[in-house]
Amino acid sequence: MTAVNGMSQTHPGVKPMKKILVVDDEESIRFLYKEELEEEGYVVECAGNGEEALEKVSVFKPDLISLDIKMPGMDGLEALKRIRQTERQLPIILCSAYGEYKQDLTTWASDAYVVKCADLTNFKSTIRKLLGSS
Repeated sequence: MTAVNGMSQTHPGVKPMKKILVVDDEESIRFLYKEELEEEGYVVECAGNGEEALEKVSVFKPDLISLDIKMPGMDGLEALKRIRQTERQLPIILCSAYGEYKQDLTTWASDAYVVKCADLTNFKSTIRKLLGSS
């Protein structure tokens, strides 16, 4: 697959790369996730807040979204709710530094919940499982 003017083109026999939207208000987290996921062979786009994520979902058309919960403005739970109104099948991983959100019923609309840590092994294996590429 090659990119022409930002648009991907599929070539016969070449498996298209999966696209992931990383949504986090911390630039260092966005950078880390982008670098790590691109090394895994994914196409990665980033958004710094919930509003930006909603705009990018319709344009970028990701295969999966990694969504931080605590962000200024529209938080991850509100963004999750709005994305689910139109994208019911799109896999969404909620990411948070706080484990207690796992008990919040509104997080159940997500496909997975990952507690942020420096080791991204669990995060990446969750992505592979949700995208069916384990």
